[in-house]
Amino acid sequence: MSITVFGSVNLDLTVSVEQMPEPGVTSHATGFLKGLGGKGANQAVAATRLAKGPVRFVAAIGADAFGESLRASLSGLGVDTDNLVTMPDKDSGMALIHVDATSQNTITVVGGANMAWSPEGPDASCFEGCKVALFQLETPQQATIAAMRKAKAAGAKVILDPAPIAATGMDALLAEADIITPNETEAAGLAGSKPTNFDEALDVARSLCGRGPEIVIVKLGAKGLAYATKSGKSGKVEPFKVRAIDTVAAGDSFNGGLAAALAEGMELEAALRFASAAGALATTKKGASEAVPSRAEVDALISGQ
Repeated sequence: MSITVFGSVNLDLTVSVEQMPEPGVTSHATGFLKGLGGKGANQAVAATRLAKGPVRFVAAIGADAFGESLRASLSGLGVDTDNLVTMPDKDSGMALIHVDATSQNTITVVGGANMAWSPEGPDASCFEGCKVALFQLETPQQATIAAMRKAKAAGAKVILDPAPIAATGMDALLAEADIITPNETEAAGLAGSKPTNFDEALDVARSLCGRGPEIVIVKLGAKGLAYATKSGKSGKVEPFKVRAIDTVAAGDSFNGGLAAALAEGMELEAALRFASAAGALATTKKGASEAVPSRAEVDALISGQ
């Protein structure tokens, strides 16, 4: 296996609105989508579409009608479902998403089966032969840390998407990660201040390298990204120019693209450019997993810009 993704899988209910509803206000939606989501599932779809090698997805579904629907959706997108675990007496995960007219979003996650893992996490066999392992924070912290350690023991490069940011326990997670990929908000949660430009993002990336990761990548959305390494290398990747309509799956597509690129042996800057193209293209389509671009689309955008 070239890539293993351990994470969440949800049923996404996405509502399009002109502007985010204020407390106590009832408003009409301008659109509605139901589909596959969860950061783990989105990243598994992205890695599957973008990687040249095989991808394994390790996740939990509920013993309910949604569970088998989610399994079928994953299979329909080409994702290997052999490592999906059904959690007895648990409902499947769900996410309630609002997307406004400016393409910004808010997401409320109901963890369900995703949060039912034991502290030991998945079996070590899930990471056998794995070159790159992807993790997020929609699974229990102790199970995630245990899984990261098993991935490292198997020789995998460990990528952590620190989202959604946790109020406690982040140092233990950072200590196990080779690479972290926070956006501006997550960087603020980790470092105490929100970067608004490249120089600030670079400062944050350098400071976070001192807390464990070999590489820190701070994503600035439409402004591109800054990165720093423990060895002292740092830099910026300019954004790709696209017409964004929905940012829901952008970060997940970035991470799936990064894993695919690193599993193929791309150098860091080439891998970041590949991942950035994948994230940019995801904003041009509505939905979560449905918005993940193909390898051909990413290659075309890179060669075109």
